Amino acid sequence: MAKKIIVIGSGFGGLAASLRLKAKGYDVTLVEKHPDLGGRARVFRKGNFIYDGGPTVITAPYLLEELFELFNKKISDYVEIVPLDLWYRFVFNDGQTFDYSGDEKSMEKEVKKFSDNDFRGYNNLVDFTEKIFNKGFTDLSDKPFNNLTFMLKQIPALLSLKSYKSVYQLISNYISNDKLRRVFSMHPLLVGGNPFTTTSIYTLILFLEKKWGIHYSMGGTGSVVSALEKLMREEKVQIIKNAEVTEIISNNDKIEGVKINNSEQINCNYIVCNSDPPNVYKNLIKSKNNYSFLFNQKMKRMDYSMGLFVYYFGSKKQYNDVAHHTIYFGESYEKHLNKIFEEKTLSKDISYYLHRPSATDPNMAPDGQDAFYVLVPVPNNLSNIDWSKEGDKFKNLILDKMSRSVLPGIKENVVSDFYLTPDYFEKDLATLHGSGFSIQPKFSQSAYFRFHNQSEVFKNLYFVGAGTHPGAGMPGVLSSAKVLDKLFE
Repeated sequence: MAKKIIVIGSGFGGLAASLRLKAKGYDVTLVEKHPDLGGRARVFRKGNFIYDGGPTVITAPYLLEELFELFNKKISDYVEIVPLDLWYRFVFNDGQTFDYSGDEKSMEKEVKKFSDNDFRGYNNLVDFTEKIFNKGFTDLSDKPFNNLTFMLKQIPALLSLKSYKSVYQLISNYISNDKLRRVFSMHPLLVGGNPFTTTSIYTLILFLEKKWGIHYSMGGTGSVVSALEKLMREEKVQIIKNAEVTEIISNNDKIEGVKINNSEQINCNYIVCNSDPPNVYKNLIKSKNNYSFLFNQKMKRMDYSMGLFVYYFGSKKQYNDVAHHTIYFGESYEKHLNKIFEEKTLSKDISYYLHRPSATDPNMAPDGQDAFYVLVPVPNNLSNIDWSKEGDKFKNLILDKMSRSVLPGIKENVVSDFYLTPDYFEKDLATLHGSGFSIQPKFSQSAYFRFHNQSEVFKNLYFVGAGTHPGAGMPGVLSSAKVLDKLFE
């Protein structure tokens, strides 16, 4: 009889883990607290507008294709994923723009708009990030870092790749122009890190984008979730919705099952958590007798990613000149990030990421209208910000900033809107302190120093998702499920 695995949570890590373990012959049950699947990638519908809840940038689409190939099926029969020509438009507070793409002639022109001298440095940077990518992603993203010996073996290679530097320090070795340094160092913010403290290993994202491009799934990222749900049902993965895991039941060094909605107990042989590891260890496991001194110290020393304020809005006016992905930089960079990550205070000098899916997919909004979301990094809930008081004020600040830059007149054109704060991430998505991406991707919190894919405490408890190896972002969480392939061999 097949051994039973319960997967907790249906973000991309949980969906991928369910399918990979089903393909290995396990009896898999996925439990999800919400009435819909997706986790951070849930879909919201309001007033004939469709909004992706979270991830909007698809890189390394082969990681999704593999999940269908496990069952000799093609992803193209389930969802249409299209490449974007323009990846990001960067807009600076003085009105200058940088169009970021995979076209090298265009990139030469864009770099030279800011600095003739930096184009050679840019090319050298790309060459160096390829080396980091080959080690950090190709070699290590699907390997378990469960023992210190394996980690120690990697250190010489990581040191030769300057992993002791921050992303911003490494970029600054190659690029002298301040604005270009912002453009090429912003990637850690996509996975919850501060470019000034995140290990330079994460510059591999720069090359990863170049290798596979940036894609969009027609119907939004939620259409990928729907495609994976359909595949799971076809392959007889049991899915239980409206089922919040309120306790993980342990006995010494083993997990025995889960309690659902504070009542029903389901027993199993293994649990895979696509849920924030620090929250699981702190709040879902009631008996902590098995936690060692070192593990408790690890829990105490963790630094958490920033929080997110996400404002979703529909516009009765179409903004046809606005790109699919826009990143707007406020006046300050390091100082602003320091306020978010270290001081944990709100600033009026915001930077933001604006998503306009209707640029590529008109079906996301009614005819002649536009669907948007704007994501603004903010402090996590260790800040003690009272979002019930600050939320509307912050929304109005964002509208004011956008109306003066990327979306003139937007205040008069909004016809449907709502927003999510770090409180949503803490309460609805069960992330400790309302962090947007679990723990930060610092060197001291990467690989072996992150929460392990196979629990350090319970031998039959496993983790996928943002808080475990290799980290946040769609390629990261999908790769965390590939790590399970090695652990369940």
